Amino acid sequence: MQDMVKGRLRLMMFLQFFIWGSWYATAGNFMKNHGMTDLIYLAYVVSPIGSIVAPFFMGMIADRFFAVQKVMGVMHLLSGGFVFCAPQLAASPGLFLAFLLFHMLCYMPTLGLATATAFHLLTDREREFPLVRVFGTLGWIAAGILVSLVLKGDTTGIPMRVAGTAGLLMGLYSFTLPNVPPPGAGRKMTFRDIAGLDAIARLKSRPFWVFLLSVLLTSIPLATYFSYVPVFLKAADVPNPAFKMTFGNMSEAAFLLLLPWFFRRLGVKWVLVIGMSAWVLRYALFALAAPDAVVWMMMLGILLHGACYDFVYVAGQIYTDQVAPPAIRAQAQGLFVLVSYGIGHGLGALAAGWTFNSVVTAEGTRSLGQWQLFWIIPVIFATFVTLAFVLGSGVKRVVPPTPKGEFSSAESAPL
Repeated sequence: MQDMVKGRLRLMMFLQFFIWGSWYATAGNFMKNHGMTDLIYLAYVVSPIGSIVAPFFMGMIADRFFAVQKVMGVMHLLSGGFVFCAPQLAASPGLFLAFLLFHMLCYMPTLGLATATAFHLLTDREREFPLVRVFGTLGWIAAGILVSLVLKGDTTGIPMRVAGTAGLLMGLYSFTLPNVPPPGAGRKMTFRDIAGLDAIARLKSRPFWVFLLSVLLTSIPLATYFSYVPVFLKAADVPNPAFKMTFGNMSEAAFLLLLPWFFRRLGVKWVLVIGMSAWVLRYALFALAAPDAVVWMMMLGILLHGACYDFVYVAGQIYTDQVAPPAIRAQAQGLFVLVSYGIGHGLGALAAGWTFNSVVTAEGTRSLGQWQLFWIIPVIFATFVTLAFVLGSGVKRVVPPTPKGEFSSAESAPL
């Protein structure tokens, strides 16, 4: 029986991230092909907006009134309809971006709902959840292979229609999942809970705030990756850009398996330093590759995605879980998501758009010399953030966790 439940959860995670992976790496080239080059960054602002709104939606509605699987089903049906219709509105950039925004406002809360469903139904969360969550990465990879390599849809509306179809299927499938009652039913929910103000008040240690600020700043250059790397690859005549970017997701799965080993050997601080340094190396490779379109350098930069993502975001979530007292652990994770995926990515998308529109002109989108300058800017920024983190967090190695894998407080868990 439990094996059947885990199988259903794996399919849930596969579809959950298949939807996002279908269109996220192709939107830039689609918009460029439809005369919206200057607006590409706005398509990547909608995800941070969804990340900011999601905790409030979860706290005020999903956590209190309705069964989780029913909320997830309705939200996926709505999000699937919006993204399916979006490419038909490309002639009106405002409407096109509005439908992408509506899609992400409905989609982003389902990430937390899917995780809540898995945690509720699994008996051994720490051991079983990673084996369920990895199917989300596989779903993202499968989506990239389908829309780019098989359907050749990098510059067309096909990826959004695939995402919409998958969203509708996921919506229907959600209604068939085992019942998960609203976790906050009957409990008073305050603004302090939703906004994570208690977590802010109780996590006052200097190492934690250095860590959180560094993750926020690191998230700014990350936004450049999904929004403009596919456009860069297309400019360099690299075929099937979205498919090429799935190699980064493959490395993400591999680095996820290596993460526990690095934690034991190096501790949280140096794992984070490696992750931040990987961002510097990645964008340096893109800058060096640009003038002569050196494909192996571009691919190496993509393959660094595992270290870039897992060693900053997954490691950051683990560190947050360790330093937060049990009573505010959920709030602390919400604060991490708000700072990184919300504020950091939002600022990053705006900065990337301003840089692109200033450096890579509409007439020169194929000028690789302009692209080299474009990538040098995040190299400088990421280098500054990495050095500031090393100096600001001190040199102490992370204190070993208790036998239960927890720290007694944020003060006893320096980076």
